[in-house]
Amino acid sequence: MKSLRIPLSVPAAKKDEYLKNYRYLTNGSGRLLLIAGDQKVEHLNDDFYGSGVAPDDKNPEHLFKIAAVSQGGALATHLGLISRYGRDYPSLPYIVKINGKTNLGAAEKDSGKIWWKIEDIVKFKKQSGLNIVAIGYTLYLGGVYEAKMLAQAAKAIFAAHQAGLLAILWVYPRGPKIKEEDIHVIAGGAGVAASLDADFAKVKYPYSLKDKKNTAAKFQEAVEAAGRTKIICVGGAKRPVKESLEHLAAQIKIAGTAGLAIGRNLHQRPLEEATKLNAALGAIIFQNKSAKEALALYNSKVKISPRSSKFLGLF
Repeated sequence: MKSLRIPLSVPAAKKDEYLKNYRYLTNGSGRLLLIAGDQKVEHLNDDFYGSGVAPDDKNPEHLFKIAAVSQGGALATHLGLISRYGRDYPSLPYIVKINGKTNLGAAEKDSGKIWWKIEDIVKFKKQSGLNIVAIGYTLYLGGVYEAKMLAQAAKAIFAAHQAGLLAILWVYPRGPKIKEEDIHVIAGGAGVAASLDADFAKVKYPYSLKDKKNTAAKFQEAVEAAGRTKIICVGGAKRPVKESLEHLAAQIKIAGTAGLAIGRNLHQRPLEEATKLNAALGAIIFQNKSAKEALALYNSKVKISPRSSKFLGLF
């Protein structure tokens, strides 16, 4: 793998810190398996309780247990949950989500305000001893709060880089006349993420399209638009494992994406099942395995060991 190009917004004194965080975030691979726990705010309890949802998911700690056996995954959630559960899961890499909104009330809300300042996150990292490696910010394009959110995201990313942290943008074009799963629109959002100096951008993917290979080929537009900002796709709604693995393999091998962000398609499963799915996802993301090989791993009876502190590789 090519050497990492550290952004110029990272000061010389923080380059080693940034590189260390990058390696830890990506399991030494340059790719990212992001386990999304910010849905506790975004979707309230809709994704964590009810028909088809494992009883394990009622407890927020389920997210941490899943990440702990993910063999390379990073947990993205708000600082409060990290504060409450992080002591029991000190080896995890954490992405602190610094904004958010609930699904109550008006469809469009002003969710641009940053909940925690970067200096507070750095202070928390020092006092807790946890592996806080990145910040995350959700950016909605096309709405009345777009300009405010762009400014907030730009400031947060710069401040994160100044502290040696990485920055990940959730980039969602959204509005009554916006086709959210149009690849050309998604590519536009990916370009915005690059313009804001994000390290990774989490974007939507048109899972509804039937031809996986053709869809992935067209999705190259989004990857190319992002340039040196790496693209990871949302996991979307819970779907069969075979289908999920085929989509992921096509995204990485054909479109050139750099991983996956997965939430309900993972945490709505019992821990044992989620652990096997984590292993299969990691096989594709970190080991370049095919969807067929990953599915065989998922279906095997091999016991998955807890997360290793060693990286799978260095770049």
